[in-house]
Amino acid sequence: MTVTRPRRTPVLDRRRLGVLLHPSSLPGGGLKGTMGAHARRFVDVLAAAGASVWQVLPLGPPGDGSPYNSRSAHAGDVTLIDLEDLVERGWVAPAEAKAGMTDAAAQAGALEAGYQRFREHADPADHAAFQEFRAQHAAWLQDYCAYECIKAQYGAAPWWQWPAALKDRDPQALAVYAQPVSCEAVAFTQFVFFRQWRALRDYAAARGLRFFGDMPIFVAHDSADVWAHRDLFVLDADGRPEIVTGVPPDYFSAQGQRWGNPHYRWARMAADGFAWWRERVRTQRELFDWLRIDHFRGFAASWAIPASAPTAASGEWMPVPGDALLGALQDALGDLPLVAEDLGVITDDVTALRDRYELPGMRVLQFGFDGNPGNPHLPHNYVTNSVAYTGTHDNDTTVGWYGALSASERAIVRDYLPDAEADPAWSAMRAVIASVAALAVVPWQDVLSLGNGARMNTPGMIVGNWGFRFRWEDVATAIPARLARLAFLYGRIAQSSR
Repeated sequence: MTVTRPRRTPVLDRRRLGVLLHPSSLPGGGLKGTMGAHARRFVDVLAAAGASVWQVLPLGPPGDGSPYNSRSAHAGDVTLIDLEDLVERGWVAPAEAKAGMTDAAAQAGALEAGYQRFREHADPADHAAFQEFRAQHAAWLQDYCAYECIKAQYGAAPWWQWPAALKDRDPQALAVYAQPVSCEAVAFTQFVFFRQWRALRDYAAARGLRFFGDMPIFVAHDSADVWAHRDLFVLDADGRPEIVTGVPPDYFSAQGQRWGNPHYRWARMAADGFAWWRERVRTQRELFDWLRIDHFRGFAASWAIPASAPTAASGEWMPVPGDALLGALQDALGDLPLVAEDLGVITDDVTALRDRYELPGMRVLQFGFDGNPGNPHLPHNYVTNSVAYTGTHDNDTTVGWYGALSASERAIVRDYLPDAEADPAWSAMRAVIASVAALAVVPWQDVLSLGNGARMNTPGMIVGNWGFRFRWEDVATAIPARLARLAFLYGRIAQSSR
């Protein structure tokens, strides 16, 4: 029997303009962008540009360089920590911070040294805040700290290759990792990450910006979550997946895509009211105002591939209790500020699930030009309860995309966007911003009219992704004003406040 739930408050409250940029892409002298001064400057630029939403990619510690293959569904990527903030607090020495800006090992060393000074010199209020953080995040933090410490001890080997007592979580073996300073330092770095992100989010909120995050539907096999909750995943006795995730063959790939994440044991998750999911979403709500669910169609059915199969072609659809899950989340957490990534081949059951919870879907302009005027990714077909993009992090930049089109394909685009030849990025942004979609999001690379070299990710490529960083010298004085003019013209700036 289906339970009728009360009508939810709409996720998208008014017409807004957003910008997509991961914090790692911010400028600065370090290995990648951080949550420090450059992030605050970017917030100021977005506010001046009429934007009221900053969308980012997942913030978890990347397992292979990709934020979508994180070692934790809860933890933050500590390489985004602003070491200058810790210098100001007296926890990290200036020389340590300088070294940590250009060397990953030195950065880790600076954070561990920072914990030692924190233990010895921090004021009582900071110590109390640390203990409060540990208590609030007890559902995942201790397991994550042990996972990171053991992984470091065994040369970064995946957890299923650890000694049996540790792999199988023998309490006596795990007790060794409950107190060491190195493990405590992992908890400290998470405390610092969450504190700095909260400060940045507060800074942005004071300037009218909301934070829009991204949550991959699946988690990495080599993660603290799978190690700590093996019973919730379809694994064999050795901890290896019996079936893995992916998508079936389609027009774009004759073999489909084999992602390799382990599948969930949905019946076991349902047995305790989806407690693991409730904790996961609760953590993300602490970080973000809104949250995109990557691969939302997996809440209706998931493509299950035998782990021994080399491609996705031999998989089959496995039903998923998405209605029960979303209902449990709503009951436990209240209104869910979720956006459904509903790209690709979407069946009626996926659409029905999305609409039942009134979740906004996505539209991507680059997908619209197949010659069919009914294509849902063309702006005249958008609906209000949607988030519209020129392109996502998986697309080429609009300048790169347009430049790679054939002459006939460019002609189709120019029929729809007459200014595309002279200014592809801004003509595309104008079309998306002018649309009826409640939220229009433009990648920062498009705002800067950058080409293929600024692409964030090419799906299926192992190397060359996730490294984009912009330069402040690329941001001319006129660019924020030009974007703000479009936001004003098409009603995406609130008259009273953002």
